[in-house]
Amino acid sequence: MKLLIIRHGESEADILNVHEGRADFDLTEVGQQQAILLSEWIHSHYNLDKIYSSTLKRATQTALLLGNKQQVDIVYEEDLMEWNNGLIAGLSREAAEEKYPEIEGLAPHDAVYEQESVLDFRFRAEKILSKVISENPGDTTIAIVSHGGMINRLYQSFLKLPFDTNVIVHCGDTSLHEWIIKDNQRHIVFSNRLEHLNNLK
Repeated sequence: MKLLIIRHGESEADILNVHEGRADFDLTEVGQQQAILLSEWIHSHYNLDKIYSSTLKRATQTALLLGNKQQVDIVYEEDLMEWNNGLIAGLSREAAEEKYPEIEGLAPHDAVYEQESVLDFRFRAEKILSKVISENPGDTTIAIVSHGGMINRLYQSFLKLPFDTNVIVHCGDTSLHEWIIKDNQRHIVFSNRLEHLNNLK
Protein backbone atom coordinates (compact mmCIF):
# COMPACT_ATOMS: atom_id res chain seq x y z
CA MET A 1 0.00 0.00 0.00
CA LYS A 2 1.17 3.47 -0.86
CA LEU A 3 0.02 6.37 1.31
CA LEU A 4 0.38 9.98 0.21
CA ILE A 5 -0.01 12.28 3.20
CA ILE A 6 -0.83 15.86 2.21
CA ARG A 7 -1.13 19.11 4.13
CA HIS A 8 -3.68 21.65 2.90
CA GLY A 9 -2.68 24.87 1.14
CA GLU A 10 -2.24 28.29 2.65
CA SER A 11 -5.36 29.41 4.55
CA GLU A 12 -6.73 32.80 5.50
CA ALA A 13 -5.69 32.15 9.11
CA ASP A 14 -2.04 32.09 8.00
CA ILE A 15 -2.45 35.64 6.71
CA LEU A 16 -4.38 36.84 9.76
CA ASN A 17 -1.83 35.21 12.11
CA VAL A 18 -4.47 33.70 14.36
CA HIS A 19 -4.75 30.32 16.05
CA GLU A 20 -6.39 28.07 13.52
CA GLY A 21 -6.92 24.50 14.73
CA ARG A 22 -10.68 24.01 14.56
CA ALA A 23 -11.33 27.54 13.28
CA ASP A 24 -12.69 26.88 9.80
CA PHE A 25 -10.96 29.20 7.31
CA ASP A 26 -10.93 28.97 3.52
CA LEU A 27 -7.85 28.68 1.36
CA THR A 28 -6.35 31.93 0.14
CA GLU A 29 -5.85 32.52 -3.58
CA VAL A 30 -2.25 31.44 -3.07
CA GLY A 31 -3.45 28.32 -1.25
CA GLN A 32 -5.73 27.45 -4.15
CA GLN A 33 -2.87 27.85 -6.60
CA GLN A 34 -0.66 25.67 -4.39
CA ALA A 35 -3.34 22.98 -4.36
CA ILE A 36 -3.74 23.15 -8.15
CA LEU A 37 0.01 22.73 -8.64
CA LEU A 38 0.01 19.85 -6.15
CA SER A 39 -2.85 18.08 -7.93
CA GLU A 40 -1.12 18.46 -11.30
CA TRP A 41 2.17 17.08 -9.90
CA ILE A 42 0.46 14.13 -8.24
CA HIS A 43 -1.54 13.41 -11.41
CA SER A 44 1.67 13.13 -13.39
CA HIS A 45 3.33 10.80 -10.86
CA TYR A 46 0.59 8.68 -9.27
CA ASN A 47 -2.74 7.00 -9.95
CA LEU A 48 -4.85 7.44 -6.84
CA ASP A 49 -7.50 4.92 -5.85
CA LYS A 50 -9.11 6.99 -3.09
CA ILE A 51 -8.73 10.24 -1.17
CA TYR A 52 -9.47 10.72 2.52
CA SER A 53 -9.88 14.28 3.77
CA SER A 54 -10.43 16.25 6.93
CA THR A 55 -13.81 17.98 6.99
CA LEU A 56 -12.35 21.45 7.62
CA LYS A 57 -12.62 23.82 4.64
CA ARG A 58 -8.92 24.30 3.97
CA ALA A 59 -8.49 20.54 3.66
CA THR A 60 -11.69 19.81 1.72
CA GLN A 61 -10.89 22.54 -0.79
CA THR A 62 -7.43 21.04 -1.30
CA ALA A 63 -8.87 17.52 -1.58
CA LEU A 64 -11.53 18.59 -4.10
CA LEU A 65 -8.94 20.03 -6.46
CA LEU A 66 -6.97 16.80 -6.20
CA GLY A 67 -10.07 14.62 -6.58
CA ASN A 68 -11.28 16.51 -9.65
CA LYS A 69 -7.90 16.05 -11.29
CA GLN A 70 -7.73 12.33 -10.52
CA GLN A 71 -11.47 11.60 -10.87
CA VAL A 72 -11.55 9.56 -7.68
CA ASP A 73 -13.88 9.49 -4.69
CA ILE A 74 -13.23 11.55 -1.56
CA VAL A 75 -14.07 10.14 1.86
CA TYR A 76 -14.54 12.89 4.45
CA GLU A 77 -13.39 11.95 7.95
CA GLU A 78 -13.80 14.13 11.04
CA ASP A 79 -10.99 12.16 12.68
CA LEU A 80 -8.57 13.80 10.22
CA MET A 81 -9.33 17.29 11.56
CA GLU A 82 -6.63 19.35 13.23
CA TRP A 83 -6.11 19.35 17.00
CA ASN A 84 -9.16 20.68 18.79
CA ASN A 85 -7.78 23.88 20.27
CA GLY A 86 -11.03 24.78 21.98
CA LEU A 87 -11.53 28.37 23.08
CA ILE A 88 -8.39 29.73 21.41
CA ALA A 89 -9.58 28.80 17.89
CA GLY A 90 -9.67 31.94 15.74
CA LEU A 91 -8.10 34.18 18.37
CA SER A 92 -5.03 36.29 17.75
CA ARG A 93 -1.95 34.92 19.45
CA GLU A 94 -1.84 37.92 21.79
CA ALA A 95 -5.49 37.56 22.83
CA ALA A 96 -5.13 33.82 23.35
CA GLU A 97 -2.05 34.26 25.51
CA GLU A 98 -3.84 36.84 27.66
CA LYS A 99 -7.17 35.05 28.06
CA TYR A 100 -6.00 31.43 28.06
CA PRO A 101 -2.38 31.24 29.21
CA GLU A 102 -0.51 27.97 28.78
CA ILE A 103 -0.69 25.70 31.82
CA GLU A 104 2.43 23.70 32.60
CA GLY A 105 2.43 20.15 33.90
CA LEU A 106 -0.91 18.93 32.56
CA ALA A 107 -1.26 15.16 32.57
CA PRO A 108 -1.50 13.77 29.03
CA HIS A 109 -5.12 12.73 29.56
CA ASP A 110 -6.12 16.17 30.87
CA ALA A 111 -7.09 19.26 28.87
CA VAL A 112 -8.13 22.85 29.52
CA TYR A 113 -10.09 25.57 27.69
CA GLU A 114 -12.35 22.98 26.00
CA GLN A 115 -9.34 21.58 24.16
CA GLU A 116 -8.40 18.04 23.19
CA SER A 117 -5.92 16.16 25.36
CA VAL A 118 -2.59 14.91 24.04
CA LEU A 119 -3.77 11.32 24.39
CA ASP A 120 -7.11 11.92 22.67
CA PHE A 121 -5.35 13.61 19.75
CA ARG A 122 -2.98 10.69 19.33
CA PHE A 123 -5.83 8.19 19.62
CA ARG A 124 -7.66 9.89 16.74
CA ALA A 125 -4.58 9.44 14.57
CA GLU A 126 -4.26 5.78 15.54
CA LYS A 127 -7.94 5.20 14.82
CA ILE A 128 -8.08 6.82 11.39
CA LEU A 129 -4.78 5.33 10.21
CA SER A 130 -5.97 1.88 11.27
CA LYS A 131 -9.23 2.43 9.39
CA VAL A 132 -7.53 3.57 6.18
CA ILE A 133 -5.09 0.67 6.19
CA SER A 134 -7.66 -1.99 7.07
CA GLU A 135 -10.37 -1.03 4.58
CA ASN A 136 -8.16 -0.78 1.47
CA PRO A 137 -6.35 -3.55 -0.45
CA GLY A 138 -2.59 -3.74 -0.21
CA ASP A 139 -2.01 -2.74 -3.84
CA THR A 140 -3.80 0.63 -3.62
CA THR A 141 -2.51 4.19 -3.59
CA ILE A 142 -4.34 6.34 -1.06
CA ALA A 143 -4.10 10.10 -0.44
CA ILE A 144 -4.84 11.60 2.98
CA VAL A 145 -5.41 15.37 3.13
CA SER A 146 -5.04 16.78 6.62
CA HIS A 147 -3.22 19.32 8.81
CA GLY A 148 0.27 19.80 10.21
CA GLY A 149 -0.56 18.73 13.76
CA MET A 150 -2.53 15.68 12.69
CA ILE A 151 0.11 14.70 10.14
CA ASN A 152 2.68 14.65 12.93
CA ARG A 153 0.40 12.36 14.97
CA LEU A 154 -0.06 10.14 11.91
CA TYR A 155 3.73 9.88 11.63
CA GLN A 156 3.91 8.88 15.29
CA SER A 157 1.25 6.24 14.72
CA PHE A 158 2.77 4.94 11.48
CA LEU A 159 6.23 4.65 13.07
CA LYS A 160 4.84 3.40 16.40
CA LEU A 161 6.56 6.19 18.32
CA PRO A 162 5.52 7.09 21.90
CA PHE A 163 2.80 9.74 22.26
CA ASP A 164 5.25 12.10 23.98
CA THR A 165 7.99 11.82 21.36
CA ASN A 166 9.94 15.01 20.65
CA VAL A 167 10.31 14.18 16.94
CA ILE A 168 8.70 16.86 14.74
CA VAL A 169 8.14 16.50 11.00
CA HIS A 170 7.98 19.73 9.03
CA CYS A 171 4.86 20.21 6.90
CA GLY A 172 4.82 23.15 4.50
CA ASP A 173 1.73 24.29 2.61
CA THR A 174 0.60 21.39 0.36
CA SER A 175 3.59 19.37 1.50
CA LEU A 176 3.63 15.78 0.24
CA HIS A 177 4.82 12.76 2.23
CA GLU A 178 5.03 9.25 0.77
CA TRP A 179 4.78 6.12 2.91
CA ILE A 180 4.73 2.49 1.83
CA ILE A 181 3.55 -0.61 3.65
CA LYS A 182 5.02 -3.75 2.12
CA ASP A 183 5.73 -7.22 3.54
CA ASN A 184 4.67 -5.99 6.97
CA GLN A 185 7.34 -3.28 6.88
CA ARG A 186 6.69 0.46 6.98
CA HIS A 187 8.77 2.75 4.78
CA ILE A 188 9.12 6.53 4.69
CA VAL A 189 10.01 7.28 1.06
CA PHE A 190 10.13 11.07 1.48
CA SER A 191 8.67 13.82 3.62
CA ASN A 192 7.72 17.48 3.15
CA ARG A 193 8.24 17.39 -0.62
CA LEU A 194 7.41 20.79 -2.11
CA GLU A 195 8.78 20.38 -5.63
CA HIS A 196 5.42 21.21 -7.18
CA LEU A 197 5.62 24.76 -5.78
CA ASN A 198 8.64 25.59 -7.92
CA ASN A 199 6.23 26.97 -10.53
CA LEU A 200 4.20 29.04 -8.06
CA LYS A 201 3.80 32.61 -9.31
